[in-house]
Amino acid sequence: MRLARTEPADQEPDIRARPPLVREFLLVAGLFLAYKFGRRAANGHVEEAFRNAGSAWDLERALHLPGEGAVQGLLLHSQPLIHAANTYYAVVHFPATAVFLIWLYWRRPAHYVRSRRVLAALTGAALVLHLLFPLAPPRMLPAAGLVDTGQVYGPTVYGQTPATDTMANQFAAMPSLHVGWAVMVALGLIAATRSRWRLLWLLHPAITLVVVVGTANHYWLDAIVVVALLAVALAAFRPPLSARTVPARLPGPGVWGSGAGAPVPVYAGGGSGRYEGGGRPAISEAPVASGTYAGGAR
Repeated sequence: MRLARTEPADQEPDIRARPPLVREFLLVAGLFLAYKFGRRAANGHVEEAFRNAGSAWDLERALHLPGEGAVQGLLLHSQPLIHAANTYYAVVHFPATAVFLIWLYWRRPAHYVRSRRVLAALTGAALVLHLLFPLAPPRMLPAAGLVDTGQVYGPTVYGQTPATDTMANQFAAMPSLHVGWAVMVALGLIAATRSRWRLLWLLHPAITLVVVVGTANHYWLDAIVVVALLAVALAAFRPPLSARTVPARLPGPGVWGSGAGAPVPVYAGGGSGRYEGGGRPAISEAPVASGTYAGGAR
């Protein structure tokens, strides 16, 4: 007899699924450096970036998306709140993703491999968009009428002007990897854990979305596009069998090993094959530890 039920995947780390540590470190570091240098290579397209910003702003209004200023207005009611939002934007993005990957590597190796692939694909697609569609953030767009909260209230990760910023490409607003990575971290932790509270991980991308819009570093469209790219990457890299729920089946006849606890007929008088009083065989439904069944007919 077979039962069609499911059980959660084994929560103990499977070291066979864990890639070599040095190789993974070099691979992730190489991908990160390639992305950073790629963003720098996309710098300098000032006129195109502002032209694209105007188009993005007009498209959002045509789609009746809420104005980014509505979110920023809520944050600006409190200076500590806007300072906290700037800090979240500057500090949480990279460390949270790094801790996520490290934890998966040690505790959920099968989930780690897929998450690393999805993040690499998402980041690569984002880099292509940075190169093809340079976009000035809403804090730079005069029509938006927004405040550059990083410069005014601090802290900020950007220089005062894009031309003098040697650390980042300020015209790489599309798409928002802050939002994309945050969504992947939340989905990855939800899939890899079994806590009843695991849906609370969705607070990370929710807070990130409010922060990137409220600080005027990204448009709503930047978040929408990155979520669409992430959906494609997740579909392309399906979870391995060891990371999914698998059907749990009871052993069939003939696979009980020593026979201890096997649900086989037991006849009165022990295993001699005799019938009690010439009647039907008595079958016991409760196995005992020694592998024999209580005698006597029902």
